[in-house]
Amino acid sequence: MKKLTTKMIVEAGVMIALAQVLSYVKIFEAPYGGSVTAGSMVPILLFAIRWGVGPGILAGVVYGTLQFILGPKYSFHILSILLDYIVAFGLLGLAGIFKNNFKKIFIGVFIGILGRFVSSVLSGVIIWSSYAPEGTSPWIYSITYNGAYLLPELIISCMLVGVLYKALKNIPNQ
Repeated sequence: MKKLTTKMIVEAGVMIALAQVLSYVKIFEAPYGGSVTAGSMVPILLFAIRWGVGPGILAGVVYGTLQFILGPKYSFHILSILLDYIVAFGLLGLAGIFKNNFKKIFIGVFIGILGRFVSSVLSGVIIWSSYAPEGTSPWIYSITYNGAYLLPELIISCMLVGVLYKALKNIPNQ
């Protein structure tokens, strides 16, 4: 992981705060957690694209922790806290895999959000399977439930990252 500089830490704080504020602008909210927002993951994704995977994961973990602390509580089960918040949002940092190529940043954004999706699906199967309608596989239920809000979030995130990337690229990292 890159050495944490003052500039990086300050930028992480600003991006985490911006992500938290954007998470309150909800277009759609699912009944048991998860929502389509005004691009709340974009600041974390952009931070990861700018600084790399390690710092991106760190910023995502802090953001996920804030989401748990400041948001509605659906479960206090340790696996739910880990998989729905800390790991899920931490995996957004994977967006930094392809940080220097405009075409490939969309693959990075997809991988980051896919990581969040996989973590949330696992939580759905492990913790939330009792909410699946009778006769429905917990896997199908969890994939459908989490996909219903993360697919629109992916589309919104890709559009916003595409618009903001060129401006971001002109800001020096040092």
